[in-house]
Amino acid sequence: MASLKARAASHFFAYVSRLRWIKRWGLMRNAIEENVATHSWEVATIAHALALIRNRHFDGAVNADHIAAAALYHDATEVITGDMPTPVKYHSKVMREAFGDIEHKAEAELLALLPDDLREDFVPYVRESQLGQAEKELIKAADRLSALLKCRAEIQTGNKEFEPAAEQILHGLQQQALPEVLYFLEVFAPSYERPLDHLLG
Repeated sequence: MASLKARAASHFFAYVSRLRWIKRWGLMRNAIEENVATHSWEVATIAHALALIRNRHFDGAVNADHIAAAALYHDATEVITGDMPTPVKYHSKVMREAFGDIEHKAEAELLALLPDDLREDFVPYVRESQLGQAEKELIKAADRLSALLKCRAEIQTGNKEFEPAAEQILHGLQQQALPEVLYFLEVFAPSYERPLDHLLG
């Protein structure tokens, strides 16, 4: 049996795995802590669902599997930048442009951690600029849905801190009126607020 050629170690996945230690919603009092790794998984599953709903019900032709994989990496740069709270990130055009440049550089740093022969394979997932318009739209919508669900979970614990954010996010989703998002809000979202015994029938 031929021996495998020795390869240099890559720190990419060890680095990305540290997303579990980065807390979200840093400016808010949280009853339920959320980290970037957990959030990324939820966004990926929701984005995958939105893509399938679009294809099944609204004449879409998007690659749901690619969208799910890209969504898993949508906040990967935060292992370098940390989680930038939305009010800070979008405070002004200058702040948004500056942070966009930082994110772009962080993408390059992450990709540089990969073996040379795999780097180009990861570019379509790690670099946001490589995503198509439909992919960006669905991943962003899933990101907002995840944020709405987090806000509603906090409100259920009696934490009124999240009420304005929940109203603002829901209003934005309703204004955008993507049919697959409205479908998700009608069919799937209500169950998040039900007790486990009710979910089990």
